[in-house]
Amino acid sequence: MRHLTVGNHQLEYAWHGPGPEEAPTLVFLHEGLGSVAMWRDFPERVVAATGFGALIYSRAGYGDSDPIDLPRPVRFMHDEALITLPQVLKATGVREAILVGHSDGGSIALIHAGDQDALQQEVSIRGLILAAPHVFVEEIGIDSIRAIAEKYRNGQLRERLQPYHRGNVDETFWGWNQVWLDPAFRSWNIEEYLLQIRVPVLVIQGANDQYGTILQVKAIQDGCRATVSVILLEDCGHSPHVDQPELAINAICQFLLEANGK
Repeated sequence: MRHLTVGNHQLEYAWHGPGPEEAPTLVFLHEGLGSVAMWRDFPERVVAATGFGALIYSRAGYGDSDPIDLPRPVRFMHDEALITLPQVLKATGVREAILVGHSDGGSIALIHAGDQDALQQEVSIRGLILAAPHVFVEEIGIDSIRAIAEKYRNGQLRERLQPYHRGNVDETFWGWNQVWLDPAFRSWNIEEYLLQIRVPVLVIQGANDQYGTILQVKAIQDGCRATVSVILLEDCGHSPHVDQPELAINAICQFLLEANGK
């Protein structure tokens, strides 16, 4: 595992497949409790299937990246999308990117791709692959986030997350959990960014997602000014790359073939 300096933080990252001068880069943006390691072998399998390169990094406060001061601000996904992500892309030499975002990472991808300033940057965003993204707050998500706090307190979830976040596990969990449960977060909404998205989008949604409903997908379909392909996976919860990896990889390959001619 390598580290790069972005702002005041050291961020862990990994690279698989060809470099940015040889092929477009799939940039993996993890979920609210994710990290480089929590993607498991999924990025490598996508690289093997597509021939694209892959950049995976842990945001500050996650994995083996530097910790952050808590509490997280309600705009934490905006800050990641508009400030940190551009710096990561520049530091790693990415030229053409397909953003692959899971959950919070999907929201970060949407904000970045829909920001007017990002459209003027040197890195060309060629498409978005979104697994269980959020564009507004739903009660089902708040209920699930409230419930998972109890699982963390009983120790089992903490034990499962510890290897992925090491000494930062408590800060990682409560930093994510508490900002989503902050009353000020109820009005969080990024639908305005969808109107500026003009690159192909793939949304992979689990039929049994406990954090969001098909309404999130419909909002993306209605809001984006580009083709939005949707794959709804049965027997799948909030993590399609874990619950249905083969179907997710097949959908990604087909999307890249159609959207990028690869």
